[in-house]
Amino acid sequence: MKDAVSGSDKSPSFGKTWGSSTSSGYCSGDSDSEFEQYFTARTSFICKSKKEKDEQVKCGKQQELSGTEIQQKVKEYNAQINSNLFMNLNKDGSFTGFIKVQFKLVRPVSVPPPRKGTGTQDGAGKKNGGVKRCTSFYLPKDTSKHLHISSRTCAREVIEALLKKFTVVDNPGKFALFERTERHDQVFLRKLSDDERPLELRLCAGPNEKALSLVLKENETGEVNWDAFSMPELKNFVRMLQREEEEHVKQILQRYTLARTRMQEAQAAASIPGGSSASGSTPG
Repeated sequence: MKDAVSGSDKSPSFGKTWGSSTSSGYCSGDSDSEFEQYFTARTSFICKSKKEKDEQVKCGKQQELSGTEIQQKVKEYNAQINSNLFMNLNKDGSFTGFIKVQFKLVRPVSVPPPRKGTGTQDGAGKKNGGVKRCTSFYLPKDTSKHLHISSRTCAREVIEALLKKFTVVDNPGKFALFERTERHDQVFLRKLSDDERPLELRLCAGPNEKALSLVLKENETGEVNWDAFSMPELKNFVRMLQREEEEHVKQILQRYTLARTRMQEAQAAASIPGGSSASGSTPG
């Protein structure tokens, strides 16, 4: 799969990020701070990010185009663009072209550590201690990437290609590709299924980014895919859940202790003999 980077792409400079001490929770990292481990685990799947203006909507399945329709749409598409990112028809009926994907990631990503002459590594890319280490950092805001793909390339393959291009070692299952559209001054997001073909969506919508743009985000689903996390991440999650459990138990015990104390005080007050009232009722 080929790729093309335009001048507008804002790709991160990995050379400036190796020294970052930011902990992600996505890998073992070099930080042993207990607070950082707790914080990153909590933000990985419990805390929700700020609600975006984009609204997720469901759309129908991708429309199948005939050969004639594809030829006509490719011709119309190429007539509208002002760059050399044309779409080309192939003899087998497929076509190739470029898509632009915007990165809107809330959490950091993990990349392999830089190769230095000082560190000795074996063939598996592990250090002397046998622990595979990664470096984590946040992608710059508004990072985007152009990919040259085929009409048969599915959304899952696009995600894998993007991660490979940025040498991101996180599980592709943590990410999802979204279709972003603007209609009637409102913005809508739709999560693409793994088998949808982004280039066909691009062709049908035309080159206008407001009509359709592609966004890579975290794969926020109703259920947590635990298989997609590494052992250090899972340990952080367990540690965080244990702390939450202890905090909830503490709060419940305090609430019931306070209620018990108040009831005991009320019982004690009610059991005191009414000496004044009794003496007042005694005849003189």
